[in-house]
Amino acid sequence: MVSKLSSEEVLNFLIIVSVILAAARILGEICKKLKQPAVIGEIFAGILLGPSLFGAFFPDTFQHVFISQPRSYAAFDGLANIGIILLMFIAGFEVDLKQIRKQGKPAASISILGLIFPFMLGFATVYFFYDSLFSSAESNRSIAAMFFGTALSITALSVIAKILLDMDMLRSKIGNLILTAAMINDFLGWILFSIIIQLMNTGKQEGSFTSVSMVLLYTGVLLTIGRWVVDKILMIASKFFSIGVMITLAVCLCLLSAVLTEFLGVRGIFGAFIMGVAVGDSKFFPEKLQQILHQFVINIIAPLFFASIGLRVNFIANFNIEIILITVLIASLAKIIGSGIGGRLSGLSKNESNIIAFGMNARGSQEIVLGALALQAKIIDEQVFVALIVMTIVSILIAGPAMKYYLNKEIAEKKLTEPQIAVAAATERKVAG
Repeated sequence: MVSKLSSEEVLNFLIIVSVILAAARILGEICKKLKQPAVIGEIFAGILLGPSLFGAFFPDTFQHVFISQPRSYAAFDGLANIGIILLMFIAGFEVDLKQIRKQGKPAASISILGLIFPFMLGFATVYFFYDSLFSSAESNRSIAAMFFGTALSITALSVIAKILLDMDMLRSKIGNLILTAAMINDFLGWILFSIIIQLMNTGKQEGSFTSVSMVLLYTGVLLTIGRWVVDKILMIASKFFSIGVMITLAVCLCLLSAVLTEFLGVRGIFGAFIMGVAVGDSKFFPEKLQQILHQFVINIIAPLFFASIGLRVNFIANFNIEIILITVLIASLAKIIGSGIGGRLSGLSKNESNIIAFGMNARGSQEIVLGALALQAKIIDEQVFVALIVMTIVSILIAGPAMKYYLNKEIAEKKLTEPQIAVAAATERKVAG
């Protein structure tokens, strides 16, 4: 017989959810007022309430609220994990397959070089400094190095979209190119991470080919035949059911995909993300329905997950300045150089390439999700996880100002050259005459 939570455990569960949700939303809104992503405030809420601060100054109260009832916290943790599954589902909505096909060649150049450079440098850094800085008791050198390279490679699509919106560049040529490159980058990064999780689960080299094949096969099927099936299901449902039922159906498809990928040995969040791409591509799940689900997840469920990160790790005790500096430096340099070279190869000017490079360098919730999953799987330790959080925050803070600087520089240079172009044209007319 399945035992249910006692009245005391239910009370403790409700207290945990209420306190964490309130703190996460308040600090999230403060960050938004400061023109920063809400996710930063939500993480700080967890740090504030976790062992780093509240647990250090008020250990007895912290113990009573968060630790005294293990089953209550386990229930909260389950709710937080549902939150991240739904978050990755709505993140899939932002992947526009038509846009990727339209700007595929230049965006792919930016995306792939912006992925290869950080991956190679991240992999090499961990591989060669593993024993002194990055070793974890339950991981091996190669898997830890592959994870670190992947975590440094992925761009935050939602963060970039917000920065471009604030700069009124969302519908510009450069803005569209950055978004498309970020879509490709996210997509490839999540496939790569799923492969790493598979390798870690099998623990054997002979399992790697099967693992890679399963991930690629599932992705290919869902985004071709599966996408058509999903579109037909939503089309039929839209003729007979209300908005509420359509949202429920979408969530059920998300959970079904998550269950399937977990069964295959791939993390459920990857299945949710791929299903989000398929559902978001259907015209029978329009923007209105996506926004309803988006608002619920972003404001209610997802903050619980990001705040829970601060409850798991003591950020002060695990603040290793050497690991943090190495992580921030190699992540930023590799991403900026790789994406910048991709921009130049696509025929963009130096300033335009720099705008794209700093935009692609912006990290966000994806890195935090990857880091949290890797921490749970013991691929990395707490010090490396804290370094990834700091790297994410630093990259977000520098992205907007750097992009504005190079945008203004590009505008100024164009204004300077316009008179020269006019003079040259007039000279040509005179010569011709």
